[in-house]
Amino acid sequence: MKKPALLIIDMQNDFVRAGAPMQMPGADPIIANVRKVLEVFRNQGYPVFHVVRVQRSDGSDVEIFRREIFKSVPFAVEGTEGVEIIDELRPLQGEYLIRKNRMSAFMNTDLDLLLRSLGIDTVFITGIQTPNCIRTTVFDAAASGYHTVLVEDAVAARTPAVHEANLFDMANIGTVLVKTDRVAHLVRG
Repeated sequence: MKKPALLIIDMQNDFVRAGAPMQMPGADPIIANVRKVLEVFRNQGYPVFHVVRVQRSDGSDVEIFRREIFKSVPFAVEGTEGVEIIDELRPLQGEYLIRKNRMSAFMNTDLDLLLRSLGIDTVFITGIQTPNCIRTTVFDAAASGYHTVLVEDAVAARTPAVHEANLFDMANIGTVLVKTDRVAHLVRG
């Protein structure tokens, strides 16, 4: 690993906060671990990418299979408080903000361009939700030639069973799974 970067996926009010339109039950318990990983990267001066879902208010850019849900419960709407990153993980100046409207942080974004421009060869991934945005980002990172490290106790799904099944699957494509307490050791080399 020459130069790592941290990706924090979808830790936004609409997905994390109690009572939010698309609250993901496993999100709140991982906040502290995501924060610990974030502090490691900040302390080492490595790049941090906050990846957020942002949808147009009319829903025209929402995936076809989510359009009905969006009509009844709009989520991650541009310009709303719901699209904002939770306070505990608020970006600092100099950290990157990647806006996406699909599951993968790579699809229709400039993430790959920025990572390559910065000489990044390894991505550490945290956030929600394991079978969707985490998994598609992991697969796209691996397919794009990045060493991919998933911080398994800093990602979450709706249920532990779904989470574990997806961790198993991602490990089988070569993704390195680590716990939060190992991140500092790995990043420092």
